[in-house]
Amino acid sequence: MILNVSGRTDIVAFYTEWFMTRYKNGYVDVRNPFCFNKVSRIYFKDVDAIMFCTKNPLPILKYLKDIKKPILFHITLTPYKKDVEPNLPPKGKVIEAIKKVSDIISSDNVYVRYDPIFVNDKYTIEYHKKAFHNMCKLLNGYVKHIIISFIDDYKNVRSNAGILKIRELSENDYKEIGLSFSKSACENGMTVQTCCEEQNLVKYGFIKSDCIDFNLAYKLTKKTNLKRWKERNCNCVEMVDIGVYNSCKHFCKYCYANYDEKQVMNNYKCHNPNSSLLIGNLKDDDIIKVRGC
Repeated sequence: MILNVSGRTDIVAFYTEWFMTRYKNGYVDVRNPFCFNKVSRIYFKDVDAIMFCTKNPLPILKYLKDIKKPILFHITLTPYKKDVEPNLPPKGKVIEAIKKVSDIISSDNVYVRYDPIFVNDKYTIEYHKKAFHNMCKLLNGYVKHIIISFIDDYKNVRSNAGILKIRELSENDYKEIGLSFSKSACENGMTVQTCCEEQNLVKYGFIKSDCIDFNLAYKLTKKTNLKRWKERNCNCVEMVDIGVYNSCKHFCKYCYANYDEKQVMNNYKCHNPNSSLLIGNLKDDDIIKVRGC
């Protein structure tokens, strides 16, 4: 199996010590987010590869060489300020961290996500074009693949509508973004793609691919029997997410996984670094089932 660490929260940024403890102990427990007393137990001996999803790779840098599994990184790097991303480290530090990750695991296994894109009076099309081009120049030689997406109508997005003030994109906007981003990526030896987007921008120079398709999964795992991720409308391979919703303290105003900041803080207080669960502890009535390969 491929472990997703994590699409539900930023484990790398806030819970790296816990993850490394679980890795050394050989297993991790994950609550079913829709059926609370059902717990999946995952043994790392059954894990073929680990995909880290984060906006801040800094906390895990010193541990990467200790992880004896194939590693893929998806690192989100966007050009927004504190009004949209209040608790992220300075972007310059994130860029330097991306370079270090690339040096350790190779540029083939580092994907940068410019994600999500939205436009308003402050974050204009021109703003994004310049920011994306500068990002590509700074990461030239360290990153080969960039994935973009456009903002979706999540609960948190609606709650923060007064802050985001999103302007709807026209077909001409998509064209301008597509052509500019394709040119910047190409000039810096990178591909650029979308995943699971209505606007795939292939006609403007984007490649057609998925976040983790079967070819990439095979390179990581050497397995051909991996399943498609049925929960998503794309052709990514199936992954097992060990995160918990409403537990990321970045508090990004567009986030799909956080929609209740009070609950985030309550969950964070319930985090026990020595627990097998990310948030809280096992209970007597929990039903634990080992998740196989």
